[in-house]
Formats: sequence, C-alpha cells, structure tokens
Amino acid sequence: MTATEAFPPLFNHPESSVSYGIRSHSGKPRYKRRSSGLGEFRAGDTSAPALATLDVRLPSPGAIKAQHEIDLKKPFSKRRKAKSLFQLWRRYALKHTWVTPLIIVGIFLSLYAINPTESNPISRFLFLSYKLPANPGESPQYGKGCRDYAFVSFYVIVLSFTREFIMQNFLRPLARRCGLKSRAKQSRFMEQMYTAIYFGIVGPWGLYVMSGTPVWYFNTRGMYEGFPHKTHEANFKFYYLFQAAYWAQQAIVLVLGMEKPRKDFKELVGHHIVSLALIGLSYRFHFAYMGLGVFITHDISDFFLATSKTLNYLDHPLVGPYFGLFILTWIYLRHYLNLRILWSEFNEFKTVGPYVINWENEQFKGPLSHYISTALLTSLQSLNLFWLYYIFRIAYRFVFENVAEDDRSDNEEKEIEDDQVPDLLTARDESKGLNHQVTTNGLTPIRVGLSSGVERPTNSLLNRKEAKEAMRTTIH
Repeated sequence: MTATEAFPPLFNHPESSVSYGIRSHSGKPRYKRRSSGLGEFRAGDTSAPALATLDVRLPSPGAIKAQHEIDLKKPFSKRRKAKSLFQLWRRYALKHTWVTPLIIVGIFLSLYAINPTESNPISRFLFLSYKLPANPGESPQYGKGCRDYAFVSFYVIVLSFTREFIMQNFLRPLARRCGLKSRAKQSRFMEQMYTAIYFGIVGPWGLYVMSGTPVWYFNTRGMYEGFPHKTHEANFKFYYLFQAAYWAQQAIVLVLGMEKPRKDFKELVGHHIVSLALIGLSYRFHFAYMGLGVFITHDISDFFLATSKTLNYLDHPLVGPYFGLFILTWIYLRHYLNLRILWSEFNEFKTVGPYVINWENEQFKGPLSHYISTALLTSLQSLNLFWLYYIFRIAYRFVFENVAEDDRSDNEEKEIEDDQVPDLLTARDESKGLNHQVTTNGLTPIRVGLSSGVERPTNSLLNRKEAKEAMRTTIH
C-alpha cells in the first residue's frame, strides 16, 4: 500500500474563480489552466509522493559553471576533489532519482550471480524462502519465517526503482504531451497514473490468487476453515509479500516527511499504521486469507480513484460519469464487502474452526486475536467512512450546485506559483557565495538558493510564497 494535492476550499468565493493574469515573456497575459468541474478531490488517496515529484530545484547551469570557475582558483586537494565528485553525484542522483535504487538492485543481482544457488545468502532477498517438500503433481507449499523480511526489503528497493523510472521516463513526457504545463499538475498526474498502473496490475492479480483459495469470491467462511493456515502456494506468498513491500515503501516516504502534510494528514498516517498492522499481523498469525480480501477490495477501488483523478487533471468530458462509477465501486468494495468481512468476526470467527489460543501449535484464533483484528478492521472501516463523507459532499455539490469544492486543499495556488513565478524571477550570481537573489519590479531581493548545493524544499516553499505575494502586489 499509496500524491501532493488536497481538497479545494470549502466555500467557493467569487474572487477565487478569477484566474490571475500574468505577463509572460512575450508581454501577453497568461491565465491559469482551468480544471474540470470536479476540482481537486483527495478522499481515500493514501499514496505517498515519489522522489521524482518532490519540489527540489537543482542549481542552474550558469551557477554550476560559476562555482566551477571559483573552485579552479582554489588550491588543489584530494578532499576538495572528493567533495566536488560527491556534489556531481548528488546533483545527478537528484535529477535521475531511479539511478540509486537501480545500482542497489544491480549489486544484489551481481552478488547472487557469483553463486546462483540457495546456499548464497543473497538468494533469500531475491526468492521466496522456506519451500516445503511436495508430493508429485502437487504445488509446493511455502512456510513463513524471518527470511521473509529480507525478501520484502529487497522488493521495497525494486518498487522504488520502478516507480521513479516509470514516472521520470514515461509519465512526465506523457503529462507534457497531454498539455499539462504546471509542474504541480504534472506531478499529481504522474503519481495518479503510476497508482493506476500498479493497482491495475495487482488488482486482477489478487483476484487470480483468490480464485485458487477457499475464500473465492469473498467467502468469509473459508477464512477460518482449516485454521491455522501456516503454509501457502508460491503465487499467494509472493503476492502477499510483494504487497507488503509496496506499503512499506509508501510508509518510508511518509515517515521521512518528503511531502508537505495535507490537511487529513492524521487520517493518512492512521491509515498507514492500520494497514501495516493488518498486513504484518495477518501474515504472522495465519490470517492471510482475511488479509487477501482486504487487499483486493482496496486495490481495485484505488484503481478507480486514481483513474478518476487522472481524467479530472485532463479535463476529460467523462470525468463526471466516471466519478459516479468510482463512487459505486468504492461503496461496494470498501464498505459492503469489507463490512461482510468485519461481520464475520462476530459469528464465523468463533463458530468455524477451533477457537482457542495455543502458542505451541500456533493456534492463534481466540479471544485475543478476535479483539485485535476486530479493532483494526473497525478502524479501517472508520477511515473509509470518513473519506466517503467527503466523496459524497463533492458529488452533491457537483450535481446540485455545479460546484465541487472541499475544505482540504492548500495547493490550488501552488499551480500559479509553479507556472508563473519563473516568469517574474531573474536570478543573478554574486561573485563570492554565488547566492541567487531575485528582484521583482524593484522590490527587495529574495534569496532563492545556493549554487553549491540543492535548495531545501522548505526554503523553496517560503521563497515561492514570497515571490507570489510580490507577484500579486505587482498585478494590483
């Protein structure tokens, strides 16, 4: 398990609908690109941002050249050379964010290629562990153990590479080809497209895995029959651990705080905590069949959410009907089917199969696990209901008021900043520190970065806000 935008303001003030006219280099006013009638909606979006969409600006080529000329005048030293090489690598790695995880993956593959057998410790990172003997004609079963953590950690890196590579090399050019000029909209388009691609694959994959289990089609009785489910087939185990790697990668980005917190940040953090707890506990204590059902319902609904948002960014005429389809799938998957799973906690959980705690036999289906699983599923359902409320509010205003505004967006003006601030700012280098300063129509200079490194996102945000205020002062 999933972005930088939030909901628009609660009330639609007349002045908020006016596009700010900004003078471009040609002297003609340039207006903010209008969005579709749905505006921004963020309900249920649990994806974290990619490194490729973070607001990190690299120094300009002129600043790099000027810094290089200054470095040449300094006495030569190995330390300075090492520092210069590190700065070059840092700039390259930030520009091509998929390179670092690719190198790590390449190192693992190279180490395994030296001795491509199960005796190689690297094999536990690349392949499933704990394969059990099987009778002829039967699919082999796999147990569980600590080596599974190594498998998950490696595929966290793999997913980091695929996400960054696809976004930078395919989705950003696609966003530009679709006419999205704002960097903010390009970033959101890229994130939602990748989310749609990922869940468009793992959603049907999850249904295929479920078809070979006793829980097809969300048969809650099969979740408890034959408990404990200590072993699984290779396809099931790979799917479950791969999904765990996806949500672990999302959680790492969230913990590092690499995006500006949105207004439902507490709910987003709560969702990740509940999701990771459900994944880890269900796998360790043999409730993976229950976890499979929760995975599928959320994955498929996330696909419809991501595609609906993508159509919204493209101002597609079908965004309204498709948003209605998304609401139906959300209610059916995240509420009807998940409430069936939650309801089974109060009847089939106790009546189907043994209901006793036995740590020696790994029999964990008892009162303690009942309370824990019920609490986690209830928490997840509460968060989904919280987001459903916002979804219904957006739909109501879109249908009856022809307005789809909400109170959780603080990024509506960011598009103006990303598109228009560069047209108003003119950087100049100083002879010593090469500190970039910007003068806007005679106003006080504003520091916008250092040529010797990469500007921190927090400073970037403050500078953009200052430049935006200067821009508005100039206009009015």
